[in-house]
Amino acid sequence: MKLDTPCVSVVMPLYNKENEVNRAVKSLFSQTVRDYELIVVNDGSTDKGPEIVRTINDPRIRIIDQENGGVSAARNRGIKEARAELIALLDADDEWHPDFLETIMRLRTNYPTCDVFATNYIYRRNNNYFRQTIIRGFSNGFKEGILTNYFGVAAKSDPPLWTSAVAINKTAIISIGGFPVGVTSGEDLLIWAKLALKYKIAYSVKPKVYNWEPIKLLDRPGRVPQTPDIVGQEFIRLLGSASSPQVEELNIYIALWHQMRASIFLRLGRRQEAIYEVKKIAKYSKRNLKLRVFFVLALLPQKLCDWILRTINYLKYFHR
Repeated sequence: MKLDTPCVSVVMPLYNKENEVNRAVKSLFSQTVRDYELIVVNDGSTDKGPEIVRTINDPRIRIIDQENGGVSAARNRGIKEARAELIALLDADDEWHPDFLETIMRLRTNYPTCDVFATNYIYRRNNNYFRQTIIRGFSNGFKEGILTNYFGVAAKSDPPLWTSAVAINKTAIISIGGFPVGVTSGEDLLIWAKLALKYKIAYSVKPKVYNWEPIKLLDRPGRVPQTPDIVGQEFIRLLGSASSPQVEELNIYIALWHQMRASIFLRLGRRQEAIYEVKKIAKYSKRNLKLRVFFVLALLPQKLCDWILRTINYLKYFHR
């Protein structure tokens, strides 16, 4: 029996999200667009998340079980199994607004030269905290259209593309090799950069997704930067395929990547690694005023450095 091809395949990697996955699936079922399939890739979960999905009786759901290989491997498996040309990504702890897929399909119809389709999103936490993203660099009055300066926008904003707020043509994602396996941090930033250099992006500034954040202590750094810096190395390789207008913006974006790494290393008290990252910032963004700040922080006593970084992080998190 031959199955009809849905208009969109929704790929959801699942690893130990038993408290969140039902919310994500419900947000899919609430969509105004109904012609889809949901591919849930159980990436070796040790909790009840997969069982929760299996209790949902809907023929549009497929569950694929595999040993834990990381989120990139899970997404790639789901993309490989997808029957539709259009792939929408939904993480198991995020949530779509009811008209997310409708917005994606409209972008795809209105901008047929594009292969990537995305909307803005809202940060949300369990304590009913909401925060709008800060997106800068669009032309005045831009509401919906082709994002022509991805790196310029990304270098001065919250990430304009967020995994659960993106849909991609399958041929495009396969052509760049899919999501990078073995990358522990920044794999999504790398995939968007590769896509932005090769394909056009249709974008709506209206938020259609909740990016659920865990409530965490602000004085704790994020994931320890990966060594060797695979993402940074790949960004540098991308300079070779960038057009002349993209090179300067990509350089600034690379400097921002090293700035994030330097900040985490400083908070971990790993001064030598932080100084190395600061030198990278200087190489790719010579006029970066924040460069001096990081040099000074790297020379301060650790307790004073920690206090300054906590204060900056607090102001950034709650007051922008």
